[in-house]
Amino acid sequence: METNYLTDIMLPLSLAIIMLGMGLSLVPADFKRVFLFPRAASVGILNQIVVLPLVGFMLVWLFGLGNPELAVGVMVLAACPGGPTSNLISHISRGDTALSITLTAISSMIAVITIPLIVNLALSIYMQQGEFVPLPVFDTIFKLTLITLLPVSIGMLIRSKALSFARKTDKPVKIISGILLFLIILAAILNNREIFVSSFRSVGPVALSLNVFMLFVGYISARMLRLKLAQSITISVESGIQNGTLGITIASTLLHNDVMAISPAIYSLIMFMTAGIIIAWANLGLKKAVA
Repeated sequence: METNYLTDIMLPLSLAIIMLGMGLSLVPADFKRVFLFPRAASVGILNQIVVLPLVGFMLVWLFGLGNPELAVGVMVLAACPGGPTSNLISHISRGDTALSITLTAISSMIAVITIPLIVNLALSIYMQQGEFVPLPVFDTIFKLTLITLLPVSIGMLIRSKALSFARKTDKPVKIISGILLFLIILAAILNNREIFVSSFRSVGPVALSLNVFMLFVGYISARMLRLKLAQSITISVESGIQNGTLGITIASTLLHNDVMAISPAIYSLIMFMTAGIIIAWANLGLKKAVA
């Protein structure tokens, strides 16, 4: 990830393809669902946009994460919304897939505005004056729109104009998205392989705690509002499974700092492991409970 070709072209292009795939599964009704299920949508969005960054700041402080670049990387990830991966995990875990898609879509729109604000705050807290260049807010919003919201909109347009084509290409695009996600994480790790092990030791506990805590917060907050089990599972997943690809892209492409990309990469690895536990619990534990 040292060349401009990779960080300036391949990373944004890969993210755009992933977001295009998400758009192929969206319809306008997904946005209306916010008004149909206001409690579920509100708690899900609140967890992602407000609670997650606050918990991120708290955990960085509690664990005394000494590397400022890794600390900023944690907050870059915490500023990101859920991604297409959360939709897949929610579906496999017997959650409310429609709600998951809605939460991902809405939070992605809001995050375009909140990401530069949260990241700049993290930069000012953890980095020394003169060691960083703040993200230009409006320029960052424009770039994030180009690589996230625009591909989603194109995907939705394709679905509205050519439904059969969208359905045929939906699965292949998801497979490609999964491969791209793996390659992006691998690139982030290989580019910093010399310090990855030491970085994992320091940021790993923070990432794991952030992931598990938000999964727990998502589920408990939903159950406290007496939401259905499927909705509770979805809110848990959406609260704890973030768009690591976007986090790596922001760190490497917008902040031009590959070390900051390590934290989203480590979080992505951890969230896949915890996602496996959620899937097993939902499909085995709940099945036995019903029986």
